[in-house]
Amino acid sequence: MRPSTPNPRTLAAGSSASRPRRSARRQTAVLSLPAAHGPFDIVGDVHGCRDELLALLAALGYRIQPQAGDFAITPPPGRTLAFAGDLVDRGPASPAVLRLAMAMTRAGHAFCVCGNRDLELVRALKGRTVQLTRGMERTIEQLAAEPDGFRAKALRFLQGLPSHCILDEGRLVVAHAGLKEALQGRTSPEARAFALRGQNTGKLDAFGLPIRSNWAAAYRGNALVVYGHTPVAEPLWLNNTVNIDTGCVYGGHLTALRYPERETVSIPAQAVYYRPRRPFPPNEAPANA
Repeated sequence: MRPSTPNPRTLAAGSSASRPRRSARRQTAVLSLPAAHGPFDIVGDVHGCRDELLALLAALGYRIQPQAGDFAITPPPGRTLAFAGDLVDRGPASPAVLRLAMAMTRAGHAFCVCGNRDLELVRALKGRTVQLTRGMERTIEQLAAEPDGFRAKALRFLQGLPSHCILDEGRLVVAHAGLKEALQGRTSPEARAFALRGQNTGKLDAFGLPIRSNWAAAYRGNALVVYGHTPVAEPLWLNNTVNIDTGCVYGGHLTALRYPERETVSIPAQAVYYRPRRPFPPNEAPANA
């Protein structure tokens, strides 16, 4: 194992020494750190579930210390945390999750890719018209209680997040909704849209929700793609991909993938924080794979 820790601060700063690939639009960036070999702990969709995130970090061996009304998080030696997007919405504590992710990124202990709900929050914080549905209204209400300075910092952080990241000499790709091989490393609008939202078939299911194409069924790439976005009852391995969104905010689990070990660690939700239109299995389902 070759311990090499990325500097997540290049996400926003883009230092000349290790600048991520960027197009003309800031939010189409790809975080490419081929020399970063890990080990990594990749966390699925948090959706504002701070208590479960803290419990998961503790289970992964991260040291958690209360500090000035918040927490200081120290990773195990050599390990780096990665968030697979959708830090916010639907859950009880989106500002606290943002504060934790921002602090860990600033300290060089973590990095994060953008999720579709994170992008929607960027639009809201910029004053653009957004639909206050699917839990966004909870995030807006929670952020209204925060100082203006925090909201400004959160906006800078979220709008600097890349669409996906490429690690370990191309052996590992992290993207919120996954990413087929042909789009990996691309900065095109198509690649960003796929990484954040996946690909819909154009049809609706019995609950009126879009049916997404199962891109992972046809995936034959060499890179392990770690993603979330579509909640599943337990970590779902298919070809060289794994979906680690195990529906914590819906009463499921919060899951992390340990890489290169390819082991999953899951923590059960403390409550059903948001009831989805499509029923989600209870958290008694098997948690580890």
